[in-house]
Amino acid sequence: MKVFLKIFLIICGIGFAVFVGIIVMIMAAFGGFDKDYSVTELKENFEEKRTEIYEVKNYVNKITPPDKSVQIEFDDSNILPIFHVGVRDNFESNWDVKINSEKADTLLQKLGWTTETLKTLKGKLDKANCIGVSNGEPCSINFQRSGMGRYSFNVFDKPIPDSLKARYNDGCTYIMVNDRLVLEYGGGAIGGQCFYNLD
Repeated sequence: MKVFLKIFLIICGIGFAVFVGIIVMIMAAFGGFDKDYSVTELKENFEEKRTEIYEVKNYVNKITPPDKSVQIEFDDSNILPIFHVGVRDNFESNWDVKINSEKADTLLQKLGWTTETLKTLKGKLDKANCIGVSNGEPCSINFQRSGMGRYSFNVFDKPIPDSLKARYNDGCTYIMVNDRLVLEYGGGAIGGQCFYNLD
């Protein structure tokens, strides 16, 4: 009886350890241990890096042809986690694109960019303490990720029209700082879809 109890307890202990290990691995894979940023932290980064953020905005809008759009995100590898390109009404989503690949060359060609353009853009984003950008009005500059979630600055050229202020200040996805800057949090496929910390 005692031997059976010992074996049972050992099996339960191993099962519990495996279960905890799986939970920890899932949390790590989906960014469960990543830092969440507060509204205050985003505002502080914007103020500290204002010049650099505007350089990113001006550069990406200058190098992207008027009939095209781009959404690009960098990490510290030779892969672009996001490299979406739009040509007029045709929008193409591209995930995990190797920088030195035929796919990247094709997308760069559509935009009239080169690998040097990518290096310059990455350098400007690094100086701004940011990871990605989408051209246009507003220009959306990705600050950081937390798991699948992403924090961004929406920078407008002109003051936000009164008709759009409610949309860009919902207290969840969007926080309007002033009439030219809106903070954004996108939760991704799983997890909360609102800012966790509004302070």
